[in-house]
Amino acid sequence: MLAEFTTQEFPPHTHDGFVLAVTEHGGSQIRSRGDVAQADARALFIFNPEEPHAGWMGRSTYWRYRSFYMTKAAMDQLADDLDMKELPYFLENRVPDADLIEAFLAAHSGFGGDREPMAARQLMIETFAKLFSRHGCGRRPVRSEVSDEHRVRQAVDLMRSRYGEQLTLEDLAHPLGVSIYQLIGLFKRTVGLTPHSYLTQIRLGEACSLLKRGAGVAETAAVCGFYDQSALSNHFKRCYALTPLQFARAHAERKPRPTCNFRQDHT
Repeated sequence: MLAEFTTQEFPPHTHDGFVLAVTEHGGSQIRSRGDVAQADARALFIFNPEEPHAGWMGRSTYWRYRSFYMTKAAMDQLADDLDMKELPYFLENRVPDADLIEAFLAAHSGFGGDREPMAARQLMIETFAKLFSRHGCGRRPVRSEVSDEHRVRQAVDLMRSRYGEQLTLEDLAHPLGVSIYQLIGLFKRTVGLTPHSYLTQIRLGEACSLLKRGAGVAETAAVCGFYDQSALSNHFKRCYALTPLQFARAHAERKPRPTCNFRQDHT
């Protein structure tokens, strides 16, 4: 993603895979793990899968950045390319590493540019390898009690199986044997988001999948449990900084074109 903002504000949200962002010009404020840091050209930001974070312009009037949003499939492929059993965890979101910043800007601009596909992929793999070796950590820190993790996982499983329905807080709290207030506390303590925010992330993820497959915006909103098309568009733009229609069009433009196979006969 290559983005330019003057007024954008991202509410607390998560992504299924790694997110890496490098600022080219201007900056913004980023909140993660209870701290607020400045996003500018002096550091790159890396967020672990499902790690909550938020962003807003602050005193800045302009922010241009490049980012990688790694899907689970892309992470698995990268781990395979690097001969790693699993990708590392990052204990710090803000990484002030000038060499890596320059490398990631070059790797990102290489996709869709003049660089040959093989050269672009090679540079990306080498750059991620440097990031992991310099700043990655081997283990994820324990954030809460096992019982809390288990209860939240039960609620998340229910969300994933019934995201298209109009779920209530009672629907989520009752199977766990907790009150609504306890449920909200469990989610905030364990994943850093409220139950509603987490459910919205699940719905948005499913919406992305449907839009990629060519589904219409109204159909996607209905299937994914949003109140209406406007609600989907509002949540989508707040989280991804583009509308569902823009997302669908961008994905359609990136689809590979059919290749022509030809045979050369030797005489």
